[in-house]
Amino acid sequence: SSGINAEYGAVEIVKSHSMYNEERCKAFVCDISAEDLSMPIEEGSLDFITMIFVLSALNPEDMQRCVTNLSRYLKPGGQILFRDYGRYDLAQLRFKNGQCLGDNFYARGDGTKVYFFTQEELDTLFTTAGLVKVQNIVDRRLQVNRARKLKMYRIWIQCKYMKPLT
Repeated sequence: SSGINAEYGAVEIVKSHSMYNEERCKAFVCDISAEDLSMPIEEGSLDFITMIFVLSALNPEDMQRCVTNLSRYLKPGGQILFRDYGRYDLAQLRFKNGQCLGDNFYARGDGTKVYFFTQEELDTLFTTAGLVKVQNIVDRRLQVNRARKLKMYRIWIQCKYMKPLT
């Protein structure tokens, strides 16, 4: 198995763990949206790729290249398991004037960026990369902070896309 992260600190935490074994798992830093993506793993070798709140942090113009890059590393029948922010999530509605960088794309106070997706946008990204939809659902949840008496309406999108067997 492999572990990829864009942040050196996260990779170093994994590598410093007493159970880390490079023969069983490779942890490395990588820009998965790079035009000339090269990873220390073989193309067509992965059964699963998990992308949990990853794609939304990229510039929208880099998203298609990222998904296409990653799809090259899946085995036939391999899947991308995806979860990210949905359009009109509470986090999007809380942004103030001056934080919008583009349509549904914002800058947080810490300088990180975030994009809010529709199911259709994600379907286009994954199918353009040659993947087949297994699941593409909206997960709407009401979270309640009882101590602060706050209701928070959250919207996430969860997807599974598979590399065709042939």
